[in-house]
Amino acid sequence: MTTRRILLAAALLGPCSAFAQAPTVTVENPWTRAARAGGQGAGFLTLRSAGADRLLSASSPAANRVELHTHLREGDVMRMRPVEAIDLPAGTAVTLQPGGFHLMFMGLKQPFEQGTQVPVTLVFERAGSVTVQLPVQGAGARMHGH
Repeated sequence: MTTRRILLAAALLGPCSAFAQAPTVTVENPWTRAARAGGQGAGFLTLRSAGADRLLSASSPAANRVELHTHLREGDVMRMRPVEAIDLPAGTAVTLQPGGFHLMFMGLKQPFEQGTQVPVTLVFERAGSVTVQLPVQGAGARMHGH
């Protein structure tokens, strides 16, 4: 097949999956709580993806490591457990919140002080990396803006 025929066939077939645009992930209501240096912190936010995607990992210069976590009930006790990824179904909001999925900041390099912001980079399977700022709420906050 000549080069001209290959180019014509490619034009007629339209965009293939190798060239399809990665889904866009929207981050809403990011926040974290005040926490002391050397300790642990948690991050919360809502994710929306136009196409199916997965949150694979997170990192922050403010912590030694950041893990994806969830809460599981074991009898009468709620326990935190790391998860490998968080699925983002197309067009559905997935909220990372107290008592559910969340970001776990391990070994804080500096205190999370109320009124400041903590940078975190989220890594998605298809959308790639997205860096957001998490405003720091009071230590006892249960939701965004409190």
